Amino acid sequence: MLFNSYGFLFVFLPAVVAGYFAIARRSAFAANAFLAGASLVFYAWWKVSFLWILLASVAVNYAIGRRLVHEAARGSHDRGALTLGVVFNLGLLGYFKYADFFIENLDAATGANLGLLRVALPLGISFFTFTQIAYLVDAWKGRAAEYSAVNYVLFVTFFPHLLAGPIIHHREMMPQFADAKLKRLDWDNLARGLALFTLGLGKKVLIADTLAPWANSGFAHAHSLTFVDAWITMIAYVMQLVFDFSGYTDMALGAALMLNIRLPINFDSPYRSADIQEFWRRWHITLSRFLRDYVYVPLGGNRHGEARMLVLFVVTFAIGGFWHGAAWTYVIWGTLHGVALVVLHFWRKSGLALPRVVAIAVTFLFVSACLVVFRAPSLEDARAILASVAGFHGLDAMTHGAGWHLNVTVPEWSWMAGGAVPPAVAATGWSTLAVLALALVLTFVRTNSTMLATGMRLELPRLRYAFGALLALSLVYVQNAGEFIYFIF
Repeated sequence: MLFNSYGFLFVFLPAVVAGYFAIARRSAFAANAFLAGASLVFYAWWKVSFLWILLASVAVNYAIGRRLVHEAARGSHDRGALTLGVVFNLGLLGYFKYADFFIENLDAATGANLGLLRVALPLGISFFTFTQIAYLVDAWKGRAAEYSAVNYVLFVTFFPHLLAGPIIHHREMMPQFADAKLKRLDWDNLARGLALFTLGLGKKVLIADTLAPWANSGFAHAHSLTFVDAWITMIAYVMQLVFDFSGYTDMALGAALMLNIRLPINFDSPYRSADIQEFWRRWHITLSRFLRDYVYVPLGGNRHGEARMLVLFVVTFAIGGFWHGAAWTYVIWGTLHGVALVVLHFWRKSGLALPRVVAIAVTFLFVSACLVVFRAPSLEDARAILASVAGFHGLDAMTHGAGWHLNVTVPEWSWMAGGAVPPAVAATGWSTLAVLALALVLTFVRTNSTMLATGMRLELPRLRYAFGALLALSLVYVQNAGEFIYFIF
């Protein structure tokens, strides 16, 4: 079930909020059980056959987690159980997400022709797997308590975060699920949660989905793009991705807040970053936290000298790239970010510094170029687009748009070169450019949606009217909304 669907907006979410608080009046346990059950329905709505995978993962991790907690309480640390749990999680993720990738590369290297398994990828498996690995590690270290089965199921499956994050931590969530004071309807949280959800919905359906056709068409014609075509393709995708993913996160945080649950912030104006380290403190914050705490630090972090630390920068981000998907484009994308951290380390040691505005521009261009690699169907397509961006194919200011088809949903770029275009299509092209310009403006001002929604004086009529208008406009565009980009990861 999509957040940006009428079924979720008008049936599922209102029913869950109303049912949760109605049941909580009688029993906090029953309310949590209701919310866990609703989350499983939310997951199964997409494809019920995936539900058994989620339930099996939860059951195995809960059983191993209980043993780890008991052993830690006795002063013992069962490394065997922890290893079993991590291997189980990585094995599950590896089979469903990476089996065909390894088979394909083995076939290419050896000519074995083993044949692909073509296993369907369960939604959210990357997120609920990382969430539970973190829980097992903390249980082994004695940092996690034993929780009821219902609360553990709710912790893993809580529907706002289940499909695309943020990646939550047990110490953030379990106290909230157990807090009786949070089981009473809070009208202020409900209003602010709805405001935050509305901001996210607007980001998704008004900005990200408007830019998606240009980004998709550009990457589909990677080898025929002019200089201007390539820049439009790159910037359109860069803007689409941040508004799509941060939009999902805003909706997740907003839906949770309606239930008096606060999820961790995952975005904080990342394109305003002046270096790559700051970028990762602002972009997909919970993934950065996981990679730091459960990959970089356990592998040695900065405890074994500079050389080991710099190698781990690259290794950690290569793993983070591979987590996104079974393709070399993702691995190289992550590796590039790791290398950038190494370069930043030596840049800082040199004592040199750029003016912040220049540093932000350099960081943005680097991140944008890397995202071309991230999005491209192949490394060759990425190379072709970046070559056009760099002007290696000429500095043609016109847009030839080879292969573009002229219609009202995918505007042809050639109208920009003076071609005769019907007024309706020209309006679509202008409106898309306007959305792209607006996205750029919003990106480079401080727009932390969570802070906006939770800090605004919503009692002011003009703010209520503004959010009402944004919600109404977004609902009109919901009928043409697309899936969230991070669903494929």
